[in-house]
Amino acid sequence: MLAAQAPEAETLRRPTDDSVRRLEELGLFRLMVPDRYGGLELDLDTFLEAGLALGEADASIAWVSTFYVEHNWMFCQFPENFQRVLYEGRSHVLAPAVIAPGGSAVRESGGYRLRGRWSWGTGVMHGSWVIVGALTEGESGPASLRFFALPIEDVGVEDVWFVDGLAGTGSNDIVVEDRLVPEEQTVGIFEMTAGAAPGAGIHEGPLYRTPMIPILLTAATTPLVGQARAVVDGFRQRLAERQRMFSSQTQAHNPAMQQRLASVTVQLQQVELLLRDVVSDVMERRDAASPRDRARWSSSFAHALHQTRQIIGEVALASGASAHFRDDPLQRAQRDANVAACHVAFDLDAQRELYGRLLLGLEPSGAIF
Repeated sequence: MLAAQAPEAETLRRPTDDSVRRLEELGLFRLMVPDRYGGLELDLDTFLEAGLALGEADASIAWVSTFYVEHNWMFCQFPENFQRVLYEGRSHVLAPAVIAPGGSAVRESGGYRLRGRWSWGTGVMHGSWVIVGALTEGESGPASLRFFALPIEDVGVEDVWFVDGLAGTGSNDIVVEDRLVPEEQTVGIFEMTAGAAPGAGIHEGPLYRTPMIPILLTAATTPLVGQARAVVDGFRQRLAERQRMFSSQTQAHNPAMQQRLASVTVQLQQVELLLRDVVSDVMERRDAASPRDRARWSSSFAHALHQTRQIIGEVALASGASAHFRDDPLQRAQRDANVAACHVAFDLDAQRELYGRLLLGLEPSGAIF
């Protein structure tokens, strides 16, 4: 169903209403919500497999869906009173979350006066709440970066999502003109990235002591790796159907194509094994991970995403001219992978530099998330 609706979502520049509704009915967005709120309270290994499976259908709806799951985990890191109100009568919330500080927050009695614009609002088109990051005025150090949760009625959404890849995500801009956000609807960003936000003390499960960034990177990587699964399988089927030039045989009998198929299949297996290894390590170490561990995780996710992009590109190059018609799903997969690779978390040079410095015993060149 999701694969069949992918072309419509790309045309609409957002997920179809039916796809979001069906995934809600399946209970997907409850995956990381604590049992006390009616959630499934499942861990990163299940999250990984869900993201891969969804990605096989369509990277855009998988991208929105995995972030909806991760953003519910984020809500469960906010102060407990806010969590109880938020989840009263429901087991999940649909919300975008933007980490990059796109605005400013001035401390006032009872909360913060928030203003700003945030880009890349994945999930905003069906959202009922939003989470945005901002710098707070009058404070210094790590606590000056905070997340703010607001109901969708308190923000504006500007339609700017005219892109060549991941078009079906509808990741439009979020605008806050002037809102007072209560203290209990905020949480420190660095607390969350360290696995030490309020949720770590509220919920007993180890999931809520997990640093945020590997969860975010699982959400962002698995849709594209899942799509690469579909691309490689589609390549296998294509070889069985395409005729060789000036021959009665199909491309399945072409030794060069046989080698290419074997190569991308093994490369994809390597990517999936790397992801499972990283997720397993995250689940073992959680908030006890060292800066070097966390840098290794991020570098590994970035490597996996760029390797996935290369796999999809190799298949596109070997699939013949007919694969370049716009109605071929391979075109959408290639565009989606190209855009995903531009996510700041997948800056391969930066991730490798940070990890390399730590391997050499040097001080990090920037913040370690």
